[in-house]
Amino acid sequence: MESMLAKKHCAACNSETPKVGAEQARALLSELPGFELAAGDTKLIKLFTFKNYYETIAFVNAIAFIAHREDHHPDLEVGYKTCRVTFSTHDVGGLSENDFICAAKVNGLLE
Repeated sequence: MESMLAKKHCAACNSETPKVGAEQARALLSELPGFELAAGDTKLIKLFTFKNYYETIAFVNAIAFIAHREDHHPDLEVGYKTCRVTFSTHDVGGLSENDFICAAKVNGLLE
């Protein structure tokens, strides 16, 4: 079932964009199975595992497509069978709604 967050689209961010507070972040996190808050609630992180390198890279390419389309880009740490996805909004120095929207879209790739 598609998350309500996954149906939204990212808005352009700047220093005026509101930061998602810890309480709101925890509420939004309930829509993101497997993601965790980290670094003092300023990052969303999830480790995805795959059968092989081909599946891992196919997943990375799908994330790149989402990131390009939404103009919001995660940090990716890629291994042979793993990809760690980290979302944070540099412009706000923490989490924005865009991080949760994109995380939901990434989770949707494997539903």
